[in-house]
Amino acid sequence: MCITVKQMMQIEENGHQMGFLRKFMMENAGAASVKRLIEKFGDIKSKSVLVFAGLGNNGGDGLVIARHLSGYGSNVTVFLLGEPDNIRSEECSWNWNLLEKIKSVKLITGGNLDHLNNLEFDIIIDAVLGTGISGKIREPHASAITFVNKSNAFKLAVDVPSGVDPDTGNKNSPHVISNITVTFHRMKVGMPKAQDVCGEIFVEKIGIPIEAEIGIL
Repeated sequence: MCITVKQMMQIEENGHQMGFLRKFMMENAGAASVKRLIEKFGDIKSKSVLVFAGLGNNGGDGLVIARHLSGYGSNVTVFLLGEPDNIRSEECSWNWNLLEKIKSVKLITGGNLDHLNNLEFDIIIDAVLGTGISGKIREPHASAITFVNKSNAFKLAVDVPSGVDPDTGNKNSPHVISNITVTFHRMKVGMPKAQDVCGEIFVEKIGIPIEAEIGIL
């Protein structure tokens, strides 16, 4: 069964109120995404990875991915699309503070993509917007999406490719064209209509109790 963004938010809230905190959901989402990369590449120790992270929970998933990849020995760069003080969720901020203690991960903040000039990446993680899309794609997000699409790297989209409306499948300009998309708990209702930019879609459970769906589905 596919679900809307509003239903997913209600399910997450129910799970959170039951005691399965959003921090745990974020951790499991990031870990599940990395497992898919390992499944694809096998040894990821030699891989150079760029994580584009927005300031919301989709970005938080990306920060978890960065930490796990570092643990596997990958060469990881995180580009936070904004300043840490403007991070919009407690869970994302918690994971950023953790990354600041991990010297093996290179952290870049702000919106100046010139910092990425002449750098080559094997894998790019799109954790820019996720299901949080609303209206026109603004800077620096638009430039980040364009960078993703111009790169020859393998692209993994977290939850939904940035620029794609998860409820309708409509594509904003610009939007990420990914090789695989790892979405969480249940497929979002618009994603099958955007299969051409989602690539292969994996639906990963992230520990939310099935009881959290009562009264919603």
